[in-house]
Amino acid sequence: MFSDAFVGLVCTDCDAALTVAEADPGALAAAGPCQDCGAPRTPAYDLEAVDTEAVREGRTVWDREAVLPFTAATALSAAEGGTPSVDAPRLAEELGVGHVSLKDEGRNPTGSVLDRGLSVAVTAAHQSGTDLIACASPGNAGQSMAAYAGQVDLRSYAFVPTRAPFSNKALVNVHGGEMKVCPGRLGDAVKALEEQLKSDYVDLGPFATPYRHDGLKTLAYEILADRGWTAPDAVVVPASTGELVVGVVDGFEEALELGLVEELPAVYAVQPEGCAPITAAWEASAKDTEPWGTPDTIVGELEVADPPGGALALEALAATDGGALAVDDDDALESAVAIASTETVEFGLAGGVAAAGLWQLAEDGILDESDEAVVVNTESATKTPDVLRSHLMGQGI
Repeated sequence: MFSDAFVGLVCTDCDAALTVAEADPGALAAAGPCQDCGAPRTPAYDLEAVDTEAVREGRTVWDREAVLPFTAATALSAAEGGTPSVDAPRLAEELGVGHVSLKDEGRNPTGSVLDRGLSVAVTAAHQSGTDLIACASPGNAGQSMAAYAGQVDLRSYAFVPTRAPFSNKALVNVHGGEMKVCPGRLGDAVKALEEQLKSDYVDLGPFATPYRHDGLKTLAYEILADRGWTAPDAVVVPASTGELVVGVVDGFEEALELGLVEELPAVYAVQPEGCAPITAAWEASAKDTEPWGTPDTIVGELEVADPPGGALALEALAATDGGALAVDDDDALESAVAIASTETVEFGLAGGVAAAGLWQLAEDGILDESDEAVVVNTESATKTPDVLRSHLMGQGI
């Protein structure tokens, strides 16, 4: 069930541990936040027990079972990961950056980077023996959760806001999941889940389970592997709940400790200006985020007003000497369209936010012709093609 190097779970605040040696396996697989202080838990590993050569040669998420909590034999998987890194020479030339590559996570099974984390999290829930899993989601996580749960007829229940894309809502049901569409925004869906779902369930929300962000760290391993195990100067990702930032930095730090790479890249988190609690906290040199008063962005997947991993994301960014920044919605849409029209890769709205952040980093002189950067497209453009098309129509195209 558990991988050889997996030691157990540790609290990110008080360091209380729940170990493989002492805990009931089912309880460990179903564990949520720390029972002592309520902070998120995270998996811990004995890295000396890791087969580094297997990690080096891996391609997909579960090829790297040595640094994941569960064995590949027990995983619920659909060959997630192994996504392409596409060179973007025209973009690099326009920005005046030495080299740019596009890590296209839209190629995952349900079209988003969250498949990496949900594959691990749903595997954990299944191993726990639970009958029901649930999460509140802007859209992508609910779809992904339903897809993996369908492999074992595990009941899943996604609570999504009314503004979630139709494609997400439709495919939650197509994959066999149940869904509650909640009036309002993500915060309303979170509240509805807490108040309305009366059955016992395992919460697979970000940082409610310790396994989602841990699966996302495989993205960092792939970025390094795609480059022959040399770190780029910068990795630019969109940020919402904080889980992608935390997971990616965890992966880079593990790879460094395993001796697979010699240095960490600077990680930059990018948010839309209409909902940027992580960026606001970063600019204020705060240790934690504050809830965003009135979220207002066309990028629904990133409209997370109160990120559960905000403090952890800020700590992770600082560890890499990276940073956080915010971009205008129009710039994000224009960036997504520009990349599709010149580099072929179809960027989703969240990926457009990351790309606009790369533009800003270049314009501000933080990145120049001596730097190599990776920008992460976290979702398929087919999630919300109507928004991209409307942007063009607004320009008379």
